[in-house]
Amino acid sequence: MLYSLFVLLLSIVLVGIVASTGARFRPDGWYRQLQKPSWTPPDIAFPIVWGILYLLMAVAAWRIYMAEDSPLRTASLIVYGIQLLANAAWSWLFFGRKQITAALANIVLLLGLITVAIVLFAKVSALAAWLMVPYWLWVALALALNAAVLRLNNRH
Repeated sequence: MLYSLFVLLLSIVLVGIVASTGARFRPDGWYRQLQKPSWTPPDIAFPIVWGILYLLMAVAAWRIYMAEDSPLRTASLIVYGIQLLANAAWSWLFFGRKQITAALANIVLLLGLITVAIVLFAKVSALAAWLMVPYWLWVALALALNAAVLRLNNRH
């Protein structure tokens, strides 16, 4: 029981590290001046939604880690780790480097990695896979938003 709680805490810390890139590279004056589609969520939605999603992701990864050791479990955790890196890179690319096109390419990759993670997770733990679905949906929305911002601000 204590080991399981330790792993859960470690999983939460890991996604917290990823979340810190979103806190370090966040909307600024440059972003506020960009044209955005009318369906852009309000700024307050982002930290709230991401906080929930990061918690769900951490629990999903914990469920996978605590499952019986197998090649699928290992593959699931590897893909999960890679998608965490892609997740962290997006804020840096978009807000830090102001590279809208590179951020779009990154988020396409991220959505693909999340899809693979969900498929792999489903073979290890159905609950873990379902916990990742809201994350997939939000990133799909973020991808559409990133593409719309690129289209509306094609000078960048």
